[in-house]
Amino acid sequence: MWFSIVCEDVPDSLARRQSVRAEHLKRLESLKDSGRLLIAGPNPAVEANDPGDAGFTGSLIIAEFDSLADARAWAEADPYVDAGVYAEVSIKPFKKVLP
Repeated sequence: MWFSIVCEDVPDSLARRQSVRAEHLKRLESLKDSGRLLIAGPNPAVEANDPGDAGFTGSLIIAEFDSLADARAWAEADPYVDAGVYAEVSIKPFKKVLP
């Protein structure tokens, strides 16, 4: 089943994000390579693809897992969690309708 993983950043998270971004992306690439990633990306703090020093306010990941427990375990092991980037992570089942 698909699950949405909605993450909210702590204030001023940019330096923390940058310090572990490569490891975070590596995990997402692994999901993609196994055909289990629908979409993933950050929420810029301002209306720009490159928000510069404004940074980001969170992230959205929609990926396939066998269970909510598996999705939660995957999310809890994210380098952004270990680095203190996220203040909160919400995981819910997701039903893809369109496109």
